[in-house]
Amino acid sequence: MEIYTFIILCLAAFAAGFVDAVVGGGGLLQTPVGLIVMANESVSTVIGTLKVPAFCGTAMAARQYLKQVALKFRLLLVMSVVAFLASFAGSWLLTRVGNEFMKPILLVVLVGIAAYTFLKKDFGQLTQKNQTPNTMMWYSLLMAIVIGFYDGFIGPGTGSFLVLGFILLLGFDFLQASAHAKMVNLATNLGSIILFISKGKIIATIALPMAVANALGGWLGAKIALKNGNQFIRRVFLVVVIGTLLRFAWDIF
Repeated sequence: MEIYTFIILCLAAFAAGFVDAVVGGGGLLQTPVGLIVMANESVSTVIGTLKVPAFCGTAMAARQYLKQVALKFRLLLVMSVVAFLASFAGSWLLTRVGNEFMKPILLVVLVGIAAYTFLKKDFGQLTQKNQTPNTMMWYSLLMAIVIGFYDGFIGPGTGSFLVLGFILLLGFDFLQASAHAKMVNLATNLGSIILFISKGKIIATIALPMAVANALGGWLGAKIALKNGNQFIRRVFLVVVIGTLLRFAWDIF
């Protein structure tokens, strides 16, 4: 592979790491570039290879959030284990069937999410719910299963869906939601990586340089998100949701 190809992939990985650290959805930048530049590889190989930088960038962002945001570790442990298994199952299914039938459904869902976030100005600005521990755990398990499977089976916008779930179901603000989403997203990425490694679908010579670039982007994105707070994250969230919506619309139409 030519040096300029590595530069393009690493720039895409850096940008993806930055966006992912703020609110998720970095795959919207990284995945299309990977599919174009690595056009001679199978889709599963491209997706498998890109999961490695995605994991590294999310890990770097998670480390930054850990320093400044109080996390519910018991909740995250349960969610991470379940999300790991669900993501592994989703990636396994992806190696056997297509996922095109899901995209029209997701397009409608994303239109609703974008409209709701835009119109409800206070969405995610404050901690709004005080769920009982049992209710919180049930909602968390539901999120881990559904979004974990989604990440393994489809992928783009997983971090954004996790942020949305933490806000709507558990009542977190954007900063808390983004911090918790990073931890669960680590587990979903790891589940997919293990599956793709077992299938020989990861090209290490591409994945490792991209991982360094993605981690740097994740570090910078988390620093800026922590500095600028909920309003900044809300704006980026809207951009990412609309970007995901346009991506699926392009695929469908």
